[in-house]
Amino acid sequence: MSGTEQETQTSNSIANLQVLGFVLKQWLRRPVLLTGMISFITLATFMDLMIPLAAGRLIDALSAGPDSGSPWPAYLTYLGVAVAFYAFRQAMSRCEVPFSSANMADMTSDAFRKVQRFSLDWHANTFAGSVVRKITRGMWAYDDITINLVAGIFPSIGVMLGVSIIMALRWPLVGGVVFVIVLAFVVLSLTLSRYYIRPQNIRSNALDSEIGGSLSDAIGGIATVKSFGSEAREDGRFHDLVWRWRTETKKTWNRYVNTWLVNIVTDLSMQAGLVGLLVWQWSQGAATAGDVVAALAAYMLVSGYMRRFGEQIQQVQRGMDEIRDLVIFDQLESEVQDGEDAPEFTPGKGDIRFEDVDFTYAGQERKLYEDFSLHIKPGEKVALVGPTGSGKSSFVKLVQRLYDIDTGAVMIDGQDVRDVQQASLRQAIALVPQDPALFHRSIAENIAYGRPGATHEDVVAAVKAANADEFIDRLPQGYDTLVGERGVKLSGGERQRVAIARAILADAPILIFDEATSSLDNETERDVQMAMDTVMKDKTTIIIAHRLSTIRDADRILVFENGRIVQQGTHAVLAGQAGGTYARLADLAAG
Repeated sequence: MSGTEQETQTSNSIANLQVLGFVLKQWLRRPVLLTGMISFITLATFMDLMIPLAAGRLIDALSAGPDSGSPWPAYLTYLGVAVAFYAFRQAMSRCEVPFSSANMADMTSDAFRKVQRFSLDWHANTFAGSVVRKITRGMWAYDDITINLVAGIFPSIGVMLGVSIIMALRWPLVGGVVFVIVLAFVVLSLTLSRYYIRPQNIRSNALDSEIGGSLSDAIGGIATVKSFGSEAREDGRFHDLVWRWRTETKKTWNRYVNTWLVNIVTDLSMQAGLVGLLVWQWSQGAATAGDVVAALAAYMLVSGYMRRFGEQIQQVQRGMDEIRDLVIFDQLESEVQDGEDAPEFTPGKGDIRFEDVDFTYAGQERKLYEDFSLHIKPGEKVALVGPTGSGKSSFVKLVQRLYDIDTGAVMIDGQDVRDVQQASLRQAIALVPQDPALFHRSIAENIAYGRPGATHEDVVAAVKAANADEFIDRLPQGYDTLVGERGVKLSGGERQRVAIARAILADAPILIFDEATSSLDNETERDVQMAMDTVMKDKTTIIIAHRLSTIRDADRILVFENGRIVQQGTHAVLAGQAGGTYARLADLAAG
């Protein structure tokens, strides 16, 4: 099943009532402004209903002749009703602007907060560009839903039912005909929106998200595209995607056009029924000329509302389809959650214990770790080696509590990592990955990321300790130089030294180096290794390495195979164990 099909299937599982419940939750953030909006739009709708009646009374006053009394009171009533209508609509808008803008900001912030806390697996399986598209699209969809419901659909229903009731009170037959037409129109509009427009809308939205993901993927990998001269291939791939979107979106828009036929048929039925019946009533002496004018005014009023109602229903349905992804985000729970009232982690000297740990990745049947136990002493420098998939990277992810274990315990400084706040735990662990992901911010901001509030002097001291001052001083803006998306303006070695400077500045008791030198040339590796030696002093250090030359002086080397430690010891001891896994790896490195 393709990503688009999966997204369509997931979106279809979210009912309209769930989406409306999510929107209502946003509305209830600001009950005072919500009450003001509803009150003012209700008053405006009532005034709108009074306009045809006021117009009819004015016509009756004029047709009675000048001898029957002054028409000015009727005129002033008509004018006053119109002024009140616009005043109340304006007051509603004055409430809606701060209401919607604040709710949109909060809703978008909440979505960002949720997405940041989803698991690494979730992010690995989701295009970043698609997520961005979903959040921004959902933000504007909320605005469409709110304005169309509060200022459109609710008043439209009020006016259509109100006119039916007013007519029924005077002419039961006329009111009955109007009510039947209105009811049929509302039911048919809602049914077509739910069962005819919505499924197609979800399909086109899924492709819209895929466009965002494809753009992000291609532009983010532009260096690879150019290195293989693949611009034309990417052009064709994106062109095919955009035209698939065009095909589905054209179907969606055509369905909107088809449903407008409902408006046309209803409008003609209303015009024929309401006006025709009132003319007949007039011919029977049961209605005045003013009544006929009031009916004409009511028809024009209801006709306008019905026309807008059909469009607003479509807008709301489209908005609900577009905000559906935020509803999904809101309902998803992070796989790793802090316990209720969990305390902050209290950093110590960096004592790490794995006690009878069982761990299985989601979707896999075989356990990676089973009854796994290990003790790393404070200040110890431990290296992890072994083939790909042996469990090295998983070990450090469990230290950071990026995943929860099945059974057993991971203890750091005597504290179970599941019992403390994740953020405070990870702040006590500094990570230098193989390919540091820098933010498109200044070098100084990237270095200070692990220690907000650090002074410029602190940043400079960390840079010097990481042997990064020479290349930073050569940059046009020095520490204020923007590094580009993911740090693309810097070389691999420069990014590594920035990451090491960040780790030095964080001053965490536990350090993790994940293949920190594997992609560097020999000279750059030497410089980075010197910087690593500086930052590792008096820290508990875990080093994942394929280059055995970088771990010769480790206090202990752990050799992993299939989630188990098959050998451990110093480089000299392990290299001397002929036939052992480490000796074989050492021979391969030497060869």
